[in-house]
Amino acid sequence: MRYNIGKFRHLKKISAKFIGLYLILYESRLSLPAPELQRVNSQEYIEVTINITPFSKEAAEIVEAEIAELPYNSFVVEDGCLKAYIQKEDYDARALRLLLSGLDLKTSFAATYIQPENWNSDWEGNFEPIVVEGTVTVKPPQRRNVPRTRFNISLSPDMAFGTGHHQTTYMMMAAMLAHEKDIRNHMVFDIGCGSGVLTILAGKMRARHVHAVDLDMVAARSALFNTRRNKVGPRVDVRCGDASLMQLGSYNVILANIHRNVILMDLRTYSRSLRPEGLLLTSGFYDSDKPDICKEAAIQGFKLLDTLSRDGWSCLVFGK
Repeated sequence: MRYNIGKFRHLKKISAKFIGLYLILYESRLSLPAPELQRVNSQEYIEVTINITPFSKEAAEIVEAEIAELPYNSFVVEDGCLKAYIQKEDYDARALRLLLSGLDLKTSFAATYIQPENWNSDWEGNFEPIVVEGTVTVKPPQRRNVPRTRFNISLSPDMAFGTGHHQTTYMMMAAMLAHEKDIRNHMVFDIGCGSGVLTILAGKMRARHVHAVDLDMVAARSALFNTRRNKVGPRVDVRCGDASLMQLGSYNVILANIHRNVILMDLRTYSRSLRPEGLLLTSGFYDSDKPDICKEAAIQGFKLLDTLSRDGWSCLVFGK
């Protein structure tokens, strides 16, 4: 998952155009049909700066929710405006202008092309090693002299989300540590795997097997290479797709660190795919979203077992 920031409260649907694509490891190379690989592996992005007058957080959320269907997949509020990110081949200024004109808000926008290397250089400069609960260390490959802990993860996130620095990823790892016995020797599914950090931790916890899925090809590739780097590849299967792939099997533990609305839509699938006495560890949403998540989870047969909170973000552990 890329830097997807915001609540997406009004998101009506999630694009499934990458469903069915998957990654296969043939010794040292990643094999996919050339046209599909070219289409979904683009790292060329457009940054669209949207000015809203007068600006408010609520107005930004409305705009964010509406344009997410175009499909913009990353958002951040900065300097009194909303910045949205979209792959270059998906950018359509006319469609954006038409959508914004239908809102009861005064808006204007400007688009800027982002060179792929700019994202990677930001990662190199900002990714500092992190230690989670004194037990898990996550660091970039080039860093040396980092204190070793019980679980040590070397990560090249590229443009994918998940190093442990964000509150949600940190809490997910903390929750996994608290439920290590439920992961060891059991089947795990990591939906929205991003860089693969949670997948790798599950592998190092000696999960029987981990199925990792992300809708973004760049993230899936990143996860695949990171699992190999950390020598958990034989325990892991990485694919490009969405929660529909979960229905191919059943699992003891499901990890879902993704958008609030995606979780709400997919809880039924999680319930169908989770084995009796299984666990659902989920984050990616604010504390204020907890009532909605818990309500839908209860409808789908889940029981809330534990709650974590960090800087306004929430992580919930459900049992079945």
